[in-house]
Amino acid sequence: MLRRLLNLLLLMCVLVPGLAQAMQLSASRLWPSPEYTRLALEAAQPIAFRHFTLDNPARVVIDLEGVRSGPALDALAAQLSPEDPYVAAVRVGVNRPGVMRIVLDLKTAANPTVFVLPPHGQYGHRLVVDVRPLQQAAPAAPPAAVAQPAVAEPSRPAVPQYARLVTVAIDAGHGGEDPGAIGANGSREKDITLAIAKRLKQKIDAQQNMRAVLIRDGDYFVPLAERVVKARALQADLFLSVHADAFVKPHARGSSVFALSENGATSAAARWLAKRENEADLVGGINIDVKDPFLKRTLIDLSQTATINDSLKLGRAVLKQIGGVNTLHKPHVEQAGFAVLKAPDIPSILIETAFISNPEEEKRLNDPAYQDSLVDAIVSGVRQYFEANPQTAPARLTRYP
Repeated sequence: MLRRLLNLLLLMCVLVPGLAQAMQLSASRLWPSPEYTRLALEAAQPIAFRHFTLDNPARVVIDLEGVRSGPALDALAAQLSPEDPYVAAVRVGVNRPGVMRIVLDLKTAANPTVFVLPPHGQYGHRLVVDVRPLQQAAPAAPPAAVAQPAVAEPSRPAVPQYARLVTVAIDAGHGGEDPGAIGANGSREKDITLAIAKRLKQKIDAQQNMRAVLIRDGDYFVPLAERVVKARALQADLFLSVHADAFVKPHARGSSVFALSENGATSAAARWLAKRENEADLVGGINIDVKDPFLKRTLIDLSQTATINDSLKLGRAVLKQIGGVNTLHKPHVEQAGFAVLKAPDIPSILIETAFISNPEEEKRLNDPAYQDSLVDAIVSGVRQYFEANPQTAPARLTRYP
């Protein structure tokens, strides 16, 4: 009897390839954002898959070959938020022996991008599905207006010339798949930077001649190049990237400000930090097969000398103010090849608010009072920069009161 059962099992393994080797996923994550929704599936081994789309209704189908059900797949549907802008429902089930099927029911027609990422840091092999909406067709032109007899308008008092607001792009470092540095007590850099960025936006919006825009306003990943492109699309006048530093030794402490360098880093530490921050794309996950010449021109534009000089002036003003709130790690603005600072026409700085790897500073970073003091210092530095360099302000910008 036992021999017959063994023979039957052997026959099933032959007839159903991959059945004996079927694996479970180690993790599944769903990240909604204004631009796209990301599905990330992780396993200890590469994931074999195929995908396709269906219409009426719009769906994305992902077949996972050699994968069996498990906690990671079972938990996937529960991760969907009703506020997700692009995915209406997630369905998971067995399509055929040895193949699990994931169906994403969409709220709008979409163009999914599917790619794989090799193991990196804390992550294993990942299969990533980015659901981006199809570009909306341009609205039809309104019908031509019927000519009407001219009617004289009543005279109005003269209105003072309008001064354009200074637009400050605030970039909360990391996000989504990329948690950033992890503190000794488990704090995640991506959470702290977003909290500080939101407070900074409130304080900047309260200024008479300034407005702020968040590059990311939730827990999702934005590739480094897209952060630069978004800031330029907003016609930002300044770019502030907020981070919380980490080092291998827990006693490292203090705040820092960095600007871009075209000629190498100003210190070994700055070079190390830039390398680590620039690896965010490897952690958060981008499709390296996509070649966008516009992004390449944006990030490798070498006519940035004037912008870098303005960035250094901005950095000095902000660093001076931060020095009244926290110990400075270095008394001067450092420079390195940070990818996120490479907008050729926007003064840009990266602010390392404190060392999250230092238990004392990690505690301060989670303190709302410290966050407020830090934000006040940054805003004061920005104001001082424009007061000392009015020629860099937008055209027709009035002086600060």
